[in-house]
Order: sequence, then structure tokens, then C-alpha cells
Amino acid sequence: MGLDRPQAWLLGLPTAAVYGSLALFTTILHNVFLLYYVDTFVSVYKINKMAFWVGETVFLLWNSLNDPLFGWLSDRQFLSSQHRPCGEELLVGSEETDSITLGQYLRQLARHRNFLWFVSMDLVQVFHCHFNSNFFPLFLEHLLSDHISLSTGSILLGLSYVAPHLNNLYFLSLCRRWGVYAVVRGLFLLKLGLSLLMLLAGPDHLSLLCLFIASNRVFTEGTCKLLTLVVTDLVDEDLVLNHRKQAASALLFGMVALVTKPGQTFAPLLGTWLLCFYTEKQRPKASSEKRRE
Repeated sequence: MGLDRPQAWLLGLPTAAVYGSLALFTTILHNVFLLYYVDTFVSVYKINKMAFWVGETVFLLWNSLNDPLFGWLSDRQFLSSQHRPCGEELLVGSEETDSITLGQYLRQLARHRNFLWFVSMDLVQVFHCHFNSNFFPLFLEHLLSDHISLSTGSILLGLSYVAPHLNNLYFLSLCRRWGVYAVVRGLFLLKLGLSLLMLLAGPDHLSLLCLFIASNRVFTEGTCKLLTLVVTDLVDEDLVLNHRKQAASALLFGMVALVTKPGQTFAPLLGTWLLCFYTEKQRPKASSEKRRE
């Protein structure tokens, strides 16, 4: 009886509230891990960099393959029994029920130019997003630790994760008005403009540096969230181009993940290599200065 009441209460909640709560707590858990796991392994446990790279490679393989695998398991039932226009193989005007293998689906997807352009861009975007997430604390520590307090760094860190979700509420209204592609293109141009401004100003302008570090992460994270809307357009386009009876949404999302999720692994791999390279490069300088003293 004690377990029935909470279960009945949960079943009585609105679907949107349950889904939103699940997304909230999943995002919190994911972001905490994403933010601190590189810093924990590199700075706290100080594990061997080769061991870290091996672990990231294993993660790369599973993280890239599980989405298309589950997508194929979800969509193969209707793909194996869909009606294909026989104008491609038989007489025009008749239809034949033919199964589509995964290889045939991949060949169809390889002819989808918008899909190929999108995943190429999204790979770079996912890399940028996760590079910012993995090394944001290290950026604050090495670039601004001598100039800002610990509480200010914590505020910047918190805002970098809260602001993208708040911004997306505004970005979605802009998407309804101007379209997703115009908003994403505008965010890209805004990030490019801020990068050029920071390059010209140099690292001595601390307020501008704080603004750049925070805004770069906020706009990058916000753009990654909006790109899901582009994938839904690709699902509809694939439905029309290949005359499907039903959209292969799960499989196409999985194929996007297959190409773009390696960016999640390349980001910490490249970042840790850069850290090792620059720290080892600075060690001889520090030791020589100590000897002079």
C-alpha cells in the first residue's frame, strides 16, 4: 500500500511535467560529469595520458555505434516492409514490397547532400561544444585565476550552463519568426565576430576576456540545442526523397550521432594533449628560473 500511493501520484502527473523533470535531472547529471571528469582524471587522479586516451577510444566506439544500432532496431520493422516505387526497378505505376537492408539505407543516405553537409558542420560544432564544456574550469583557472575571485569564477561557471537554456527560449521565438537556419547562421556570425574582437584586443582586457569565454560557451551550447530542429527537417526530406511510407526518424538521428559524436571524444583527447604539451614545455622554464634563484 505504501508503494501504491507514490506510483499513483506519479501516474497522475502531466506528461509534460514528467518528461521535463526527467530531462532536467538527466541534464544535471550529464553536465556535472561532462564538466568535471576531464579535470578530475587529469588534475586529481593524474592518470597516465595513454590510459586516458585508451578509455576515451573505447567510449568513442560505443558512443558512436549505440545510436545507429538502436535506431536500426527501432525502424527496421517498417523499413523491411515498406512499399518502394517500382519505377526504380520494374514497370512504372506498380508497387512492390521489398525489404531495405542497412547497406541500402546507407547508400540512400550517402546521396543525401544536405545530410552530408549538415553532419560535417555538426561534427565541428559538437567538438567545439564539448571542448568548451570539458575545459571551461581549466580556462578559468589558468587564464583568470589571478584576476577574479573564486565566487566570481563559480558564477561564470553556473551561468555558462543556465544561460543557454534561457537563451533558447528566446531563440525558439526567433526560429518561428525568421527560421532555424537564419538563427543558427546568425549565432555562427556572432561567435566569429566575438572571436575576431578578442583576437584584436588581446588577453590583457580582462572584462572582455570574461565576456568572451562565457559568451563563447553560451552561444555554442545554444547552437547545439537548436541543431536538433535541423535533424527533424532532414528526417522529413529523407521521407520525401526516398518515397518512404513512414519517416525513419530514429535511424536518421542515429546516423547523425554516428558521424558527429566522435567530436565528444576528440575534444578531451586534443585538450589533454595540449595541456600535456604546454605544461611539459613550461616545466624547463620554471626549473631554469629556480636554478637562477
